[in-house]
Amino acid sequence: MTAFTPTYDVVDEAVAAGYFPPRHPVEITDAVELTPGVVRLTFRDPYIAKHARPAQFVNLFTYDPLMPMPRPFGVSETDGDLVSVIFAVVGKGTEEFAGLDAGDSIQVLGPLGRPFDTKQAAHYVLVAGGLGVPPLIYTAQRLAADPAARTTAVFGYRNEHFADRFIEPYADATVSIDESEGNVITLLDRLEADGGLTVDGLDTVILSCGPLPMMKAVAAWAAKRDLACQLSMEQRMGCGYGTCVLCTVDTVDGRLKVCADGPVFTRERLGWGE
Repeated sequence: MTAFTPTYDVVDEAVAAGYFPPRHPVEITDAVELTPGVVRLTFRDPYIAKHARPAQFVNLFTYDPLMPMPRPFGVSETDGDLVSVIFAVVGKGTEEFAGLDAGDSIQVLGPLGRPFDTKQAAHYVLVAGGLGVPPLIYTAQRLAADPAARTTAVFGYRNEHFADRFIEPYADATVSIDESEGNVITLLDRLEADGGLTVDGLDTVILSCGPLPMMKAVAAWAAKRDLACQLSMEQRMGCGYGTCVLCTVDTVDGRLKVCADGPVFTRERLGWGE
């Protein structure tokens, strides 16, 4: 791998000129396998750490000239000037990223996309499945700094509960389940039955990310109860910033780009659960 050469000149110059920073190299500080095939990668980038909003993503680029397109990953946590992402190893690109060590460098662009709207004082129910979990960890982290917000994490896993320990310091409550027990709708039903949807008299807002069937089920569950619901779409992307028009999704406003018009959409805009 390529060793990192400390240089943030390109970022600093872009920001000083009022421009969005271009693709640039960053230092890898840590890479750890959370469970077989799932990796948490941490890199140093003061700009992304300061400016990333819940559900925004970053593009990571491989060093293979035959794979020019970046891989998008939702920000999962920040710590000072450090940024973490969590991903599954599913191909050559993510296999390369998983092989990085502290001191290596990687090319990054971001933060990208439209974030969750979390300005409202509310009880935010963070519903995620599988690799849709990481962006909700960061959402909980940001909401933990808001005294007007309360959060309940509702996570579904295929088997190992790899992310609970990362969100528990931020969420007011965390419940999770794996396929042997049920799914996130199982947990939402239990939460409702136990009175867990009503917290401190706040309105309930559902924020969700995960597999498409799961999010459609969550949107339908929310619509049946007339709850606000925002969904962060997972879509195969090319450029990640709206040029290639690869990541379109059907909405009531026509076909929109997940990377630039989203990834966050309301259930009403998607026409789900109506």
